[in-house]
Amino acid sequence: MAKQKFSSESLTTMTEMVFPNDTNNLGNLMGGNLLRLMDICGAIAAQKHSSRVVVTASVDNVAFKDPIPIGSVVTLRAFVTRAFNSSMEVYIEVHAENIPAGERVMTNRAFYTFVAVDQTGRPIDVPAAVPQTEEEKQFYEAALRRRQLRLVLAGRMQPSEATELAKLFE
Repeated sequence: MAKQKFSSESLTTMTEMVFPNDTNNLGNLMGGNLLRLMDICGAIAAQKHSSRVVVTASVDNVAFKDPIPIGSVVTLRAFVTRAFNSSMEVYIEVHAENIPAGERVMTNRAFYTFVAVDQTGRPIDVPAAVPQTEEEKQFYEAALRRRQLRLVLAGRMQPSEATELAKLFE
């Protein structure tokens, strides 16, 4: 693996306003539009970490906790939690804000996985992610279990090989 970078160096914040063309028939941000914003924010964080072009490899479960109504200000925050050879896990959280009402709520959060690629599209090694804050350390420690779960679900790892994941059930 290449050199190391602090997780905080990848921190990316995006802010958008929800307009009528972003919404469904109920006047709420369409889920696909939110996923697109999350993908962009996560990719920027992964690019900051790797200094490379990145591609989306996987998206963990995204639950739509609260609707995001038209006129809301949506703020996305993303950072690399851990790096594995050429892949990076990125944590993304979404807050919706009604500025006139003074209301702000976290509506979504998810983990995306991005892979750094070279000019020919082949995976390339990325720096290790070094956590500093308590939040970063917690995400870092659990990242290996999440990675093993992703690999098992994708059929790329046998459940018996997922040793970190198995520890949860002991």
